[in-house]
Amino acid sequence: MPRPRKYHPSIPPHIDQSKIPKGIYWGDGRWYTLIPHPEGGRHQKRTIAGRAARLSDLHAIIEQQHTGNVKGTVGDVFNQFHHSSEFAGLAKATQKDYQWCAQAIQSFLLKDNTTLGSKAVNRLNVPTWQRLVEVIAQGRPAQGDSEAIQPAPSKANHMLRYARRAFAWGIRHGHCTTNPAHGVKQAKERTRYRMPDLKTFAAIHAFAAERGQRQAHSIGSVAPYLAAAMTFAYGLRLRGIEVCTLTDAHHKPEGILSNRRKGSRDNITRWNDELRSAWDWLVQYRAARWASHKRATPLRPENRFLFVNQSGARLSKSSLDTAWQRMIVMAIMEGVITEEERFSLHGLKHRGITDSEDKRSGGHRTEAMRERYDHEIPIVEPPKKPEFSR
Repeated sequence: MPRPRKYHPSIPPHIDQSKIPKGIYWGDGRWYTLIPHPEGGRHQKRTIAGRAARLSDLHAIIEQQHTGNVKGTVGDVFNQFHHSSEFAGLAKATQKDYQWCAQAIQSFLLKDNTTLGSKAVNRLNVPTWQRLVEVIAQGRPAQGDSEAIQPAPSKANHMLRYARRAFAWGIRHGHCTTNPAHGVKQAKERTRYRMPDLKTFAAIHAFAAERGQRQAHSIGSVAPYLAAAMTFAYGLRLRGIEVCTLTDAHHKPEGILSNRRKGSRDNITRWNDELRSAWDWLVQYRAARWASHKRATPLRPENRFLFVNQSGARLSKSSLDTAWQRMIVMAIMEGVITEEERFSLHGLKHRGITDSEDKRSGGHRTEAMRERYDHEIPIVEPPKKPEFSR
């Protein structure tokens, strides 16, 4: 029969001291456990919760230490969701993105020094999740053991959408009974776009074309495919990922078939001299890379990606982003453009839609999205005073 705990007057009054789980201790205004010292000797104290922790939180912490995840907690629901058939049916990139969201939510440190992943889903509510979204969106200075949080409204909304989906799945499969993320208002994101003016666009395109002709890895050289990527992003009104995934299957007699994401409508952009020249150059560059590295030519046109790296492998979006940022930084350092004139590859889609007569060419299904990408200032007639008699 173990010896019962002695009454501790400084333990918060909302805690029933007779039911404190074994292995958890109170001292210096916080709950802690004892862990072995890495170099031997006396055990070390590890803080696990603050004064505001409830008795159920303490039991959940102990259960989590023994089993990994407590049934019904945020971490448990996320873990069950990631082992579901619904999660397995998602694209690999989406799975990776959701795993990042789950890790960010579970590791979020609360004021009582516990993590959000250890909290029971059914004890969380909409106000709790709303505060979480606002903290991540607005940022927070360093507090105690928690590091400072930089303002990130897009990240907050991304995590909210993931949690909303995971908890909805948990309700359908009996892992939780409530969805605390449902009904939470998203953070307001700043509308950010960096559409270049025509002079800046021409300067960077010429810079990319000239530096791309230099020997690879030489001083001042950039990736040779960047000029062609700019041509397609502007001429076809494509996102960066849509540029990377162009294949021979998108080559049509009348033009280039787009491969748009996010529900946008595909269309065919008619050939012009710039698009034809960029396509032919990429085909020649790809053939040279495949021959140099003795790569077999895929038989199916949808497997022959137009953009390849130096070894002839399919160009990834991250590689394109890295090459783009390196080129832009180099152009700024050499005075081609200023820091204020810096723009993203996605800004060329804005430029392409703005310069198009038909604003539907960007594939957007709603007028609101077309207006977001169209930055052309309309020219209107002045008002005409009506004739009237005295």
